[in-house]
Amino acid sequence: MRRRCRGNMIIEAALWIPVLVLLIVAMVQVGKVTYLYYALKKSVYSAARYLSIQQGVNFCDLAGDPSVAAALQLAVTGTTDGSGTPLISNLTTDMFTVSAQCGDGPCSTSGCPAISPRPDYIMVSMPAGYVIQPRIPLVTLDPIPLRPFVIMPFGGTT
Repeated sequence: MRRRCRGNMIIEAALWIPVLVLLIVAMVQVGKVTYLYYALKKSVYSAARYLSIQQGVNFCDLAGDPSVAAALQLAVTGTTDGSGTPLISNLTTDMFTVSAQCGDGPCSTSGCPAISPRPDYIMVSMPAGYVIQPRIPLVTLDPIPLRPFVIMPFGGTT
């Protein structure tokens, strides 16, 4: 009777090893996506923190303001002058959006060149997201857009 059960262990191992390898690879990919989201959130936070303490930010022309450009370079390269290499591959300053928030919504720019009252918050976001494609063998997943954002109280002056 014992003779007939000798090959069962090899067959069970052959059936379960691919499933276990697939689960391990999937866990590694979930860890990579989580770590990348954390790194993006930290970059967005550093840009918002830098902007929240700046003096003389031109909120009428955020795209052309040198403080905003320096903050976005800080988010991408870790330096305000952009001399470093990108912290995350394929991350550019064009992926970020900076906006001023007054109370519950965006500030009105009708009073430009001076926004009155000064903004309460600075919001830095990635509206299009940073797209990542998880790689799991035998499983096709849609690309995942990671869209971190930070709203920081503005403590500087306009």
